Amino acid sequence: MEILKQILTSDLGASFNDIAVLAFRVLLGIELFMVHGLKKFRLENGKKEIIPNPLGLPDKMNALVASFADLVVPFLIILGLGTRLAVLPTIGVTAIGYFVVHRKDSLEVRDVPFMYTLSLLLILALGAGKYSLDYYLLNHI
Repeated sequence: MEILKQILTSDLGASFNDIAVLAFRVLLGIELFMVHGLKKFRLENGKKEIIPNPLGLPDKMNALVASFADLVVPFLIILGLGTRLAVLPTIGVTAIGYFVVHRKDSLEVRDVPFMYTLSLLLILALGAGKYSLDYYLLNHI
């Protein structure tokens, strides 16, 4: 339990910092879900989104990982539930997007996975903050 508490707890000090982390988490989670998660359901130009598979995983596993990263993880980020662990699959997906899928593209194209990766690494480093289910569950139950 102590190891779990160390992984999921973050002490950012001033309440302003906790509010800033909350706002950052919520806005990032909403953006990730709205822009990338919902693409998994809608058709564009009559075609379903093609999910890149640069690692050569079985197609169903690749689709499952990408869908989990863009559909489930954003809600865990918003709620602040298992946050540091939850961001790991999405960091993997966005980093692979940056370093593998878009490695030969222009900086303008590579910017999106780069910024998501940086943002998720910040959440990984800081944790969910005081206004999260992680904090509540570990300190009030």
